[in-house]
Amino acid sequence: MMSVPSWIPRLERERLAILPPAPAIDAPDIADRVRGMLLGVAIGDALGNRSESMNPAEREAKYGRIVGYLPSRYADGAPAGTPSDDTQLTFRAVEQLLADGALVPDELAFRIANDRIFGIGRSTRDFCNALRTGAPWWEATQLSAGNGALMRIAPTVLPHLLKGGTDVWYDTALSAAVTHNDAMAISSSVAWIALLWRLLNGDLPEAPAEWLETYTEVLRVLDHGQSYESRVQSGALQHWRGSLSAMLDTQVRDAVRRGVSVRKTGEQWYSGAYLLETVPAVLHILAQHGHDPKEAMLVAVNDTRDNDTIAAIVGAAMGAAHGTAWIPEDWRSGLLGRVNGDDVGKVFELTELAIGRFLG
Repeated sequence: MMSVPSWIPRLERERLAILPPAPAIDAPDIADRVRGMLLGVAIGDALGNRSESMNPAEREAKYGRIVGYLPSRYADGAPAGTPSDDTQLTFRAVEQLLADGALVPDELAFRIANDRIFGIGRSTRDFCNALRTGAPWWEATQLSAGNGALMRIAPTVLPHLLKGGTDVWYDTALSAAVTHNDAMAISSSVAWIALLWRLLNGDLPEAPAEWLETYTEVLRVLDHGQSYESRVQSGALQHWRGSLSAMLDTQVRDAVRRGVSVRKTGEQWYSGAYLLETVPAVLHILAQHGHDPKEAMLVAVNDTRDNDTIAAIVGAAMGAAHGTAWIPEDWRSGLLGRVNGDDVGKVFELTELAIGRFLG
């Protein structure tokens, strides 16, 4: 019989044990906040994935300022909200939680790898290929600091909403490690869940710097001593090395204080799929536009490179913070809601099932 390691994530349990228990969620509109969080992922992904990875200036020259869904070959060339990996993997995580009632890493791994993924990232692709050869997930997982775990991590809160506690931190670490068993991938995901938890409870940061501090106060506990190198080839961050929290505490905090635009800072730290780029872009957007969810989404879509994933992550936060009332009608009605293939409406169905299952 195969022996399962007692603790798989490349982040010490002792660090997670320092975090205080998450309080039970008591926001009266929690159902709409959860709905907004999940739909925000799908909408952000769909708004961005037709122009993913473009330089923002080149994107603007081609499309102008994107304010709605672009034509999609998966919708016969019509403007429509179609999914890529951000939506698919988020809602496969929802499906796993609905089926089992709690995180089961083996089942999550199976669901991730069991069907086609549109726009799949390299690390997730390598994980899927290894899993399909028969490797257990803890051997198939990748030592990757890409954003593929962070983008799908939001549903981890669902089984814990009504009771709170510390298990949500351990579940988040384990869920992230299924595909991305890297210390920064795990610590950034746990800090993100802590921020989402605060937003779901109706506790919105008031000042721009407070968005940043809410995230970094958890991250500092988890990433102390971690060291990663920037891949920026010029400027102040060329050869920069340190932790993600150090990047946020210095470069991003300074940009927020000075009111530098998200597009401009994208030239400074890039805004790609590496977590040293994705997370600064996300937190910068939230600090500047967290009280204007539509504008936050549009900045994510138009002013970053990995714009579908960054918009999906920002969308989760904006939905958790503001529910669904802010979502423009054309964004909601134009979202096809697919997860796999032609399952139109599946995103909406799974969202309502999750609300019913985990909020009673």
